[in-house]
Amino acid sequence: MTEETEKVGNVSQSRYEQIVAELRQVVEQQSQGSFTIGDRALEIEPMRPRGGIVDMEWTVKQSLLRLAADIGVTFSTVKNTRSTAAHWPKEHRQEGVSFTIHRILARIEDEEERFAAVRTPPEGKTRWLPDDARRRVGWKVETPETPQEKITEIHHLARDEEVAATVTTDFLKRPQVAAKVSPENKVRMVEEFTRDETVATTAATNLLRRPDIAFKAMGDDTARSQVNHAQVERGKQAREHFERTSPVAPAVRHIDRTAEFLDLVTACHAFVAAAGRTVPGLRDRTLVDDERTIVHQNIAKVRATLDWIETAVDTGKVDVDDELARLLRGE
Repeated sequence: MTEETEKVGNVSQSRYEQIVAELRQVVEQQSQGSFTIGDRALEIEPMRPRGGIVDMEWTVKQSLLRLAADIGVTFSTVKNTRSTAAHWPKEHRQEGVSFTIHRILARIEDEEERFAAVRTPPEGKTRWLPDDARRRVGWKVETPETPQEKITEIHHLARDEEVAATVTTDFLKRPQVAAKVSPENKVRMVEEFTRDETVATTAATNLLRRPDIAFKAMGDDTARSQVNHAQVERGKQAREHFERTSPVAPAVRHIDRTAEFLDLVTACHAFVAAAGRTVPGLRDRTLVDDERTIVHQNIAKVRATLDWIETAVDTGKVDVDDELARLLRGE
């Protein structure tokens, strides 16, 4: 395509260049006009040290409000041009650089750095662009280019919780996106999503139906203990409900007592039989100190348990005192 036929929008390339040249002059005039407004606002109300008297700050605002009304612009326009003019003495204002660029670069606190920056466009560029100036002072850009800028823009757009929730859901539906989330962040996300007990219950149930996950989860002592405790509690609750509501509960309780009696006798018989088989094997054998200590600790547990059984059989009380509980836990 030749230069004559190449177009930008609805105009030829040559006409576009004429428009750019014309509008640069307009922007230069607008910049001079903005600086003039700022200079005159400074003349009316010079900049004062921060943390000044409140009454004086009020007086400054009143003066600038009056000026804005009298020249037909907004108060924010007068305020911003005044601040920008204060940061840019006339001898340091750069011709060909718009007022917008000067206003943004005014955020650079060090004067020497600021005055040098406006004369030095970013590497590889011949002039300052607004987004380049925003990057220079750490502001959010209008057209994100780097991954971090795009992330910042997404965060900005997703400040509304409903928008954030929808975006997150849509992103996680993309396998290639979910695959790039680190394991640590995935765990954090699951924990966050399962704060609701109903969601947590459903998720845990579905996960434990997967044999490989259930096997690995039960390798954690705390998880296994909690599952065992939950099973015991669930069984206890089911039993209590049955005893409260079922008409056959009294008969079942009698059977249960008989079964418990048989279980207890069986346990005692099994212990005596196991000891009868094991103890003779210690003949002419001397255990080392560590082994003797372990055996004595277990004998203490057995003695305490036998006392507990006798008390339960004689009195019907099955409560475990603190000392026995510690022994049974191995403490």
